[in-house]
Amino acid sequence: MVNYREIIRLKSQNYSNSHVAISVRSSRNTVSEVWALAQDKGIAWPFPVALKDEDIQQLLFPNKIQTNGRKMPDYEYIHHEMAKSGVTLTLLWSEYSICCNNEHLIPYQYTQFCDNYHSFIAKTKATLRIKRKPGELMEVDWAGNTLSIYDEITGEEITAYVFVASLSCSLYGYAEAFPNMKSESWIKAHIHAYQFFGGVTRILVPDNLKTGVIKNTRLELILNKTYQEMAEHYGTAIIPARPLAPKDKPTAEGTVGVISTWIIAALRNRKFFSFEELNLAMHEKLKEFNEKPFQKKKGSRLSAFEEEEQSFLMPLPASIYETAVWSTATIQPDYLITVGNCKYSVPYEFIGKSVDIRSTNNCIEVFYHNNRIASHTRKNSSMEPIYLPEHMPEKHQRYLTWNSETFLEWAANVGSSTLLVVRTFLTFHKVEQQGYKACGSLMKLADKYSLERIENACSRALSYTPSPSLKNIQTILKNGQDMVKDETKGDIPVRTGQYGFTRGASYFEGGANQ
Repeated sequence: MVNYREIIRLKSQNYSNSHVAISVRSSRNTVSEVWALAQDKGIAWPFPVALKDEDIQQLLFPNKIQTNGRKMPDYEYIHHEMAKSGVTLTLLWSEYSICCNNEHLIPYQYTQFCDNYHSFIAKTKATLRIKRKPGELMEVDWAGNTLSIYDEITGEEITAYVFVASLSCSLYGYAEAFPNMKSESWIKAHIHAYQFFGGVTRILVPDNLKTGVIKNTRLELILNKTYQEMAEHYGTAIIPARPLAPKDKPTAEGTVGVISTWIIAALRNRKFFSFEELNLAMHEKLKEFNEKPFQKKKGSRLSAFEEEEQSFLMPLPASIYETAVWSTATIQPDYLITVGNCKYSVPYEFIGKSVDIRSTNNCIEVFYHNNRIASHTRKNSSMEPIYLPEHMPEKHQRYLTWNSETFLEWAANVGSSTLLVVRTFLTFHKVEQQGYKACGSLMKLADKYSLERIENACSRALSYTPSPSLKNIQTILKNGQDMVKDETKGDIPVRTGQYGFTRGASYFEGGANQ
């Protein structure tokens, strides 16, 4: 039984219909009706002490009496509860029976309870809450009819394809024109539809077009990877209609037909020179279409959406989905992938592996077995490959760090002779970078032999020539000459006239002295 006493008390204290409905567990329409009748019949709070709830009901609804002591269910409240996910008539009848037992009243049996509810639906022309829950389904499709865009300069006619989306409960619709039916347009259309509705449904029902569904059989469903990623971003589930079964998405099919008449056909005699102009005109017609009153029940698509479905939609994510293009590639020995006009590096460990590449306008991501192994900021063009140091082998990383300061610092730590040789390598060529290879090779020789032997070999090479080559040093090290003591070195005696024979100039003259 409706708690008329509490409704009148709360409304007298200026509570809203929504708050009162929640408090007394009745529908907002019931609260509004009871309050209107109470004001019309002059029933005001506080009530006389002797006035009972049954008396209040009799005053408000003299023709509404309980039959055989049975409590009449509040079918408006039941109809509102049926809109919620997971709520069934069985559950509501169970709650109704418990309420009757608490009030010592006789409940209707389940069969009569359901029959009365269906009679209420038929009398009030309300939507039956059995198959379509608010916020549950969004059905999408391309309209069969098209419109045209005309080039302002050439006058060329360009076909405009119309995307249609419809919410299954309220029948609230959305439409937008695109230059093609490719994957990018298909994804963008869904994004715009969600923004238009201001929320996301739990289930998305498309047709079996190749831009969205790769394979749909009784045993297997394979979705386009970009389409699946978009659904995951918005938290919805894609359940395509069965092939050749348009009844699986009757709302979209019906909306397509109505939109073909009220939007596409209505704009047939107008010329448009851009998609922006066309979509602006379509949105004006769409507004008229959604606000057009229903023929067989009260309200319109817009009012049904605002009152019954909008609050049940899931919230939009913090950021819109950025359309991505997926591709595959096999990593080559240079551990680079090509996207557009640029090459990007991946870890060298994946050379020879097949990877998935996700490309957006701002980012390049590489996945191996669904694990991301590389990420780059996308560039429009680059003449040189874009390498990340952590993707390279250790030797390649070392090569990137090569410069004159690095070589000179290393040589100074080895010894003065090595420093002199390195400076010779760097200044021998016209361009300093041409000597990097010789310096790097000298450093590798130090790893193979030792820093002490390198210093000795450089010293030995400098004793032969002021400009030794890398090959000179390699030969000295290979032959072990750096480990042989240099006997030419040491103290050289100074010759003076104090010792030995000294011959004068006369000795070298001719004559008898010889």
